[in-house]
Amino acid sequence: MSARLVQELAADGVPVSLTCRVLGISRCGLYDALRRPPSARAIADQALTATITAIHHGSRATYGAPRVHAELRLGLGIACGRKRVARLMRVAGLAGICHRRKRRGQRPLPAPHEDLVLRQFTADGPDRLWCTDITEHPTSTGKVYCAAVLDVFTRKIVGWSIADHMRCELVVDALQMAIWRRHPAPGAIVHADRGAQHTSWIFGHRLREAGLLGSMGRVASSVNNTMMESLWSSMQRELLDRHDRSSREELASAIFERIEGFTTPSGATPGLGYQSLNEFEDLHTAATAAA
Repeated sequence: MSARLVQELAADGVPVSLTCRVLGISRCGLYDALRRPPSARAIADQALTATITAIHHGSRATYGAPRVHAELRLGLGIACGRKRVARLMRVAGLAGICHRRKRRGQRPLPAPHEDLVLRQFTADGPDRLWCTDITEHPTSTGKVYCAAVLDVFTRKIVGWSIADHMRCELVVDALQMAIWRRHPAPGAIVHADRGAQHTSWIFGHRLREAGLLGSMGRVASSVNNTMMESLWSSMQRELLDRHDRSSREELASAIFERIEGFTTPSGATPGLGYQSLNEFEDLHTAATAAA
């Protein structure tokens, strides 16, 4: 390697004596190395490099050292080490395609509310733990956005709002509908993600006005609001994937009909013993009154 480097530097006009002094080698040793024939290892490396190059080109320049090594051993029956393959590929300037590291962005701002749920989506009665989130769906005339508030105990959508925008009013209107309908007791929890709408001042103000406690999960983790993700998944699978809606009005009408005309009054829910949401809540209310 030193002899080859000295040759390249000499071709660039660098004196041989200066290069040997910097590299710590003698001129005699340099010239002996230049006259010495290639070793058996160097010849084998040269042949192996040609095979590696053919495999790499055959993979459309996508294979890295592990897959090239596997092709050599399993495909061609050539015994060699993976580190040797990696070294020869590095010298030949060959590299595979790998996952690029994501750039680290700025750290998210602190959430205005702590996570009071900790992925434990259970409640011992209605209107004690709510979840809320936003979903969006495209049409030929633009997107439709729907915000919903879900009661964890009854699985009922207690508040919703549909609009053609994602401004703070969307989530505030859904929350206000839930408050008007259910009149939750002070101290009830409203769990959301860290979207700009839910971290807005007006949303927090409405929570404080009603005596409700805000709760927020981690950034970029759907399992921290899994009940809402399950709701949107069911709506996507059972409603939106089955028919194409050509306009915002048509899609908004279909979402409204599913929430108010099917799911709440009559839809069978597996998590509630295949009762409808209204039936489950009526039975719980009757049992509580009898007790």
